[in-house]
Amino acid sequence: MQIRVMASAIAGATVLTLAALLPAPAMAAATDQLKTFVTTVKSARGEFVQRQVKGSGEATRVTGTSSGTFVFSRPGKFAWRYTKPYEQLLQADGETLYIYDKDLNQVTQRKLDGAIGSSPAAILFGSNDLQKDFVVRDGPVRDGIEWLELTPKSSDTQFERIGIGFRGGSLEAMELRDAFGNTTLLTFSALQKNPQLPADTFRFTVPKGADVIRQ
Repeated sequence: MQIRVMASAIAGATVLTLAALLPAPAMAAATDQLKTFVTTVKSARGEFVQRQVKGSGEATRVTGTSSGTFVFSRPGKFAWRYTKPYEQLLQADGETLYIYDKDLNQVTQRKLDGAIGSSPAAILFGSNDLQKDFVVRDGPVRDGIEWLELTPKSSDTQFERIGIGFRGGSLEAMELRDAFGNTTLLTFSALQKNPQLPADTFRFTVPKGADVIRQ
């Protein structure tokens, strides 16, 4: 299923130091917004809609839609919860990543460092320097959203290009394009910046009777 495929890719962490992202004279509006977002937003919660898209232009069609909620605290702590069309949870406590599939009643557990790399989640939740894992270019402005385009340096990744869109300093969207021409579009809403989070927000408890697979 598409959500389960995306679960491994959306597992991981964001950027802390962006001063070296691009030389100062080349700083574009989108780069400035990304820098501001990363340096001022240490935690956040919100909602997302994820769409799988095929084709381009007039031939574009949506092949799947899912939605849910997220909460994160940098670096490396997050809970990314799918609620529709079925439930699945990706949760990390800074050291370990847990992927829980409710239908299968199965938990996959892996070391967080090994799950980050150049995944899209590394842009949102982690502490890597973007230049380490990506080639960064300024993108276009579309519908009032300013975009950055990131190309992973490693060939060992599911995506060949990642776009990050900002509007007025807030994260609006991500576009993830794979090597087969498929695009996943994530749009964000109801974003709360730097909320007060309970101490146990990212503590994962294995559901009763669930099978645990350690990788």
